[in-house]
Amino acid sequence: MVLMEARVTDATHLELSKPIPVERGRKVFVAVAESTEQVAERSHWLEGTIAGLHAAYGDTEPEYTPAMLRESNPDYGT
Repeated sequence: MVLMEARVTDATHLELSKPIPVERGRKVFVAVAESTEQVAERSHWLEGTIAGLHAAYGDTEPEYTPAMLRESNPDYGT
């Protein structure tokens, strides 16, 4: 695998920072790294999600047993 920098010239084209030893017309796979802004935004969303889950399912949440159920969900495997 080769990792290199490329510049986006338009929505469907890249300009590589240096030539690669691949014949014209050959298929290559490209992975696009997220920008630091996107990583920071995702981090904020994840922190909020984790805080919400801790509030809903924190250490004080009681442990529910099958005997406590009023009605079981037939679509949920046991």
